[in-house]
Amino acid sequence: MTITLDNIISIVNKTIDILLVWFMFYYILKNIKNNVKLTLIFKGVLIIAVLKIVSDLFGFVTIGLLLEYVIMWGPLALIVIFQPEIRAVLEQLGRSQLLGRHKVLTVDERERMIYEIIQSIDYLRKSRIGALIVIERDVSLSDYIEKAKKIYGDLTSELLIALFFPNNPMHDGGVIIQGNRISCAGAVFPTSNNSKINKRLGTRHRAALGIAEETDCISIVVSEETGRLSIAVKGELFYNLSLDDVRMMLVDELRPKKESDFEDEVDEEEIYEENK
Repeated sequence: MTITLDNIISIVNKTIDILLVWFMFYYILKNIKNNVKLTLIFKGVLIIAVLKIVSDLFGFVTIGLLLEYVIMWGPLALIVIFQPEIRAVLEQLGRSQLLGRHKVLTVDERERMIYEIIQSIDYLRKSRIGALIVIERDVSLSDYIEKAKKIYGDLTSELLIALFFPNNPMHDGGVIIQGNRISCAGAVFPTSNNSKINKRLGTRHRAALGIAEETDCISIVVSEETGRLSIAVKGELFYNLSLDDVRMMLVDELRPKKESDFEDEVDEEEIYEENK
């Protein structure tokens, strides 16, 4: 076979075409993983597809007919019912980051960041001062930052405490951390409609879970009434944690995946002890 310029162009075009399709599926699956509601939709679609295959294999006429109607009208129903979630994914096309801000931090910077957060929430819980601290990861929180009060200050426990201190105009909202800097305060987040959340938990906890359901951020809550600590991450709310539980969760969640668990654990434990 003679290699011509047309053949080379054809191969290049097909390669680019395949790469674009691969990137599209990768991006869709990545956003599904970071969004609890989209994960449920994806699981539902998979279940319907499996049932359809089974019905065709075993000749189940009635269930097969019903599934055909579901497949025919299902996409339209999904668009109508889950319009907010679909819109959120499309919005993320313009605001997602290829690498999370925490990933560019050194081990020392990351551990210093955790140390400052732990120092601040320790004071806040003892003083019964409510707080909501959100740490950005891969999915950008720029939309919420734009509507909040800009800070762009170095992350220190003193600044965090001051932002949530009573009578401070910004203490009711949330603080967003990017990397090792405080980007804004007074941020407002969507509240979760999860029916499993404890009815006694207030707006802060629902907002923490709400933003954790829509993005891959880490939300830390200090209860104003009880001083208890909670973390919302990956669409789940972990309630009534100890200070050490919070620290260990932050160490684990903020650890870059490429680092080995053993090396990172040893280094970060040593640095944390030095910072005490």
